[in-house]
Amino acid sequence: MRTWFWTLLLAAVAVALAVFLREHEGNVLILVQPWRIQVSLTFAVLLIVGAFLALYIGLRLLAWLLSIPSRVRAWRGRRAQVRDHELLERGWIGFLEGRYAHAEKDLTRLLGQTRAQNRKVVAALSAARAAHALAEFSRRDELLAQARDHADVDAGLNEAVATVAADMLLEQGKAEEALALLTPLQDGGARHLHTQRLLLRAHSALGHDEQTFSLSRSLLRRGVLPAAEGRVLLEGAAAARLRAAGPGDAWRAVWKDLKSDERALPEVALAAAVRFEADEQPDEAARALEAAIAEKQDTRLVLAYARCEPAQVKRRLAKAEEWLARNPNDPDLLCALGMLCLAGQIWGPAERYLLRSLKYRNDPRSHALLGILYDRLDRPSDATRHWRLATVAGMPLPVLASDGSLPAADTGADPLGLDAEGMDYYLAEPVPSELPEALPEPEPLEAASAADYVLDPDARTHGEAGAAAPATAPVRRLDDDLDEYFDSAPIPGVNFDDGDDHAPAEGKPGQGGASGASWSSPKN
Repeated sequence: MRTWFWTLLLAAVAVALAVFLREHEGNVLILVQPWRIQVSLTFAVLLIVGAFLALYIGLRLLAWLLSIPSRVRAWRGRRAQVRDHELLERGWIGFLEGRYAHAEKDLTRLLGQTRAQNRKVVAALSAARAAHALAEFSRRDELLAQARDHADVDAGLNEAVATVAADMLLEQGKAEEALALLTPLQDGGARHLHTQRLLLRAHSALGHDEQTFSLSRSLLRRGVLPAAEGRVLLEGAAAARLRAAGPGDAWRAVWKDLKSDERALPEVALAAAVRFEADEQPDEAARALEAAIAEKQDTRLVLAYARCEPAQVKRRLAKAEEWLARNPNDPDLLCALGMLCLAGQIWGPAERYLLRSLKYRNDPRSHALLGILYDRLDRPSDATRHWRLATVAGMPLPVLASDGSLPAADTGADPLGLDAEGMDYYLAEPVPSELPEALPEPEPLEAASAADYVLDPDARTHGEAGAAAPATAPVRRLDDDLDEYFDSAPIPGVNFDDGDDHAPAEGKPGQGGASGASWSSPKN
């Protein structure tokens, strides 16, 4: 549009000039001693215009020639900037894809080759992010130090370095170091939302309830904090402030500072009820719990409402029955009504409410309360049964087997025991003709046996007290042990045919004369 405007303007000027020169004919005389030059007016005008154009073109050409070095420098800068942007783009794409090692390599290369301070800081911070994702914390700290050096005195760059470093320190669990970096930003008047969120995370991790409460309330009001997360932080901080406040007017000032919706949060209402009860104001405690239950019927609130002195039972019982009318199948309300009836010694309704509560949920608390009720009514069997049911409902218990048979004895550690697999080895060994009269008594072993397994824990004590062990145990021969072990079943590969041809021959290997039975190798 601009080009068309100037074109039309020049055309109009040219037409107007041509018309003017046609109507006003004349000559132009130029006297330059010793010359006298006379030309027409039209030619003089054209000559002036031509001279102007020639001068203009000449000057533009001269300026273009003189600007060649600067244009070359600018071209090199643009080419370097393109390379830097390509590296930065490739590094961030790799970081977002999760290829942190490649991203750190590209960003570190960018840090070394770029000359722009801003890009140096951005490259160092991005590479520090990638190193942090790789859990290379020492390398991350080195890159952060380089970013601080390149930021120099630029306030914006220094704030960016501090924010990124604090975020990574919070992810690492170093809330104190992160808070040390963020505090100067807060004192300097930084009110950025990201900085405020980082401060909230740091104060919450360090348990600074006052700062957590004020920051969470501010961010919730501005709508930049998720509602669920903000309510949890606000609720915990407000309840902690109430619990930590001193007696008297100190905690009341904290309570008055809270808004109505903040007072209705469950943790806050519970903490306020405890403080009111400590100051012997049960009516105020009841009102705080009632306001919270009206907003959200929480189990903790209902059970706390049911714990009261007998003087408060009538008022709270009437209120709880109103809630039950709106939700008649709520087991928490039924259990709370049972607790209130127990506190007021109203035995019949207490039993009915607790049994109705168990109808909808198997709750150990209801069983325990029924046990207390039946114990008070002198019904020990029912009380014991519900106490047992409370234990079963409250925790997983092992199921004991009712099998009364003894387990098989473990004979693997018996030094005198033989099994079928070891018989071939035993037959292959020569047996001396004369065995020693007695073997040394074996040392007692710790292996379990069937004799140590008793179903009745008291049977062991009675058995040990009733039977006196002999002073000296009789010495058993090896042959007797073998006879006792092999007297019930035939051994594969051993012949027990009667006959003198199988009688043991004294002095032959593989035969023994003490057992009265002859052994022979299996015949093929």
